[in-house]
Amino acid sequence: MNRLDRLTAILIHLQTKRVVRAQELADRFEISLRTVYRDIRSLEEAGVPIGAEAGVGYFLTDYHLPPVMFTNAEASALMFGAKLIERWGDESVQTAFESALYKIKSVLKRTDQEHLDELTSHVDIFKPKTRDPYSSDLLNTIQHAIGRQHVLDMCYQTGYPETETQREVEPVGLYHYSMAWHLIAFCRNRQDYRDFRVDRIRQLTDTGQRFDRQNRLSLREYLDQQANCDMPVMNVTVVFNKAEARFVQDHRYSWGFLREEDLGDHVRMHFYTPYVEGIARWLLSYGNTVTVEGPTLLQDAIQRLAEEIRDHYLMAPSTVDL
Repeated sequence: MNRLDRLTAILIHLQTKRVVRAQELADRFEISLRTVYRDIRSLEEAGVPIGAEAGVGYFLTDYHLPPVMFTNAEASALMFGAKLIERWGDESVQTAFESALYKIKSVLKRTDQEHLDELTSHVDIFKPKTRDPYSSDLLNTIQHAIGRQHVLDMCYQTGYPETETQREVEPVGLYHYSMAWHLIAFCRNRQDYRDFRVDRIRQLTDTGQRFDRQNRLSLREYLDQQANCDMPVMNVTVVFNKAEARFVQDHRYSWGFLREEDLGDHVRMHFYTPYVEGIARWLLSYGNTVTVEGPTLLQDAIQRLAEEIRDHYLMAPSTVDL
């Protein structure tokens, strides 16, 4: 990136936050702090009103850059973002993003608009059939509450057994894993942090009541705490028939997938997970198309489950009360 483009990008970056640290700019543009100071001084000399607070960072006092023209690559990235939002966002986010995208497209050059329209029909994301959420209009409400530190009141459907509970929670953040959005929050009822699947929230109300975020963990602190919990974590190595391996691509990330090796007709996959029982049941569903190389603990778990299934079906048929 040449210096003129970098100065423009720094100015845009300054408009995205109330205060921006010099180290943040250095990390993003891969330059030294000395270069950051020199670039900021150049912007000031050009008439940009930049304020600075020692030990805190830089901020714009009263300045907005006119509408920016996007490059072809940036325009294409917007389309990819729209596809991802369509797959992983709920109706509230999809509607807001679509509105924003129309506004952005209005300032694109005609050639970029045509490029975007042509590319859209050639890029898509697989949408597997998943459990329908109780509501498809929650993510914006949750984001609003997180940003304004508002307490949420919700009716939540637990997994097993299926019961409804009324909760008052202080939202920490949203985290996507295992094919679903999760609300990480401090539950006032339980007086502890909890992980709530958004698609199990039956009703949600922003109470407007503020809570003090300084007394709570950040999302990153919570995730780091979970990663460093006392639950033992193990390295798992399994070998799939290559013909079967293509069916595990999405699900493997739920079990701590790390990497894979091509073995010709087979694929060796490496996992790092604390969920012995869970990954054992998952691997068992692939029958004799997968072989567990280790650890022995997982091999024993799968053998036990297989024996339980065998014994179950060797028993005399009986009537099952439904």
